[in-house]
Amino acid sequence: MIKVAKEYRNLLAPLFEGWEETLIWSCLQGEMGTAWSDGKNPPRAAQIIIGDFCFFAGDAASVEAEALVQNLPVQHETRTSTVLFLPQDEAWAELIVSVYGKRAQRGVRYATKKEPDVFDREMLESFRYTLPEHYRLTHIDREIYDITKQEDWAFDFCSQFESFEDYQNRGAGFAVMCGDELAAGASSYTVYHGGIEIEIDTKLSHRRKGLALACASALILHCLDHGLYPSWDAANLASVSLAEKLGYHFSHEYPYFAIEREETVSDI
Repeated sequence: MIKVAKEYRNLLAPLFEGWEETLIWSCLQGEMGTAWSDGKNPPRAAQIIIGDFCFFAGDAASVEAEALVQNLPVQHETRTSTVLFLPQDEAWAELIVSVYGKRAQRGVRYATKKEPDVFDREMLESFRYTLPEHYRLTHIDREIYDITKQEDWAFDFCSQFESFEDYQNRGAGFAVMCGDELAAGASSYTVYHGGIEIEIDTKLSHRRKGLALACASALILHCLDHGLYPSWDAANLASVSLAEKLGYHFSHEYPYFAIEREETVSDI
């Protein structure tokens, strides 16, 4: 098993062909994340890691596939103790279960269709400016960036960027503030050529007030103004419902495995 340098990640592209996941594109394009392969030429099996997400593609029966499945993201790259494994097919799913046993908890995520021309700007503008009293919408600036580093619920708004300068140059995001408190946000979890993957959340004490709708609308409009596609991948049905309200259309469900870290397990 070897780590694949950015300039050689294009060699892994055939293994992930047809997988409409922007996090994969981001890594293959050298924008973010890390990539690993079996070291063969051409590669037969590969793993892509971005934040909490690990994607596996190629031949799950290859000798090095098990080593790839055992390769967890290093702890400092994520705030959570859980890593999400996303198998390309059932063979990879079976290998993940065989390696981790009961630690591998199967779940479902929800993909939306990638349709650049479905958004209603007038509707998004109306959502953007509909906020309760005492709340204000603003760009994620350096001060808010620093807040996201201290708040677990907001950590992934900017977690994949090396610094505020990196986020300012490549990322984009909007926050809803309640006084000096960060109440909600929508931001670029990752970037790829021609678009971003949206990360969105609301602090528990501020939910059910339309804050996420306002943040998301502002970010989508920003993307449309800058020729970027705002990709939306949903972790739950509530996220699907919000996405559909914004103009997205549901595409399909897909499985993942949540792997809880153990102190006895070392990162490779």
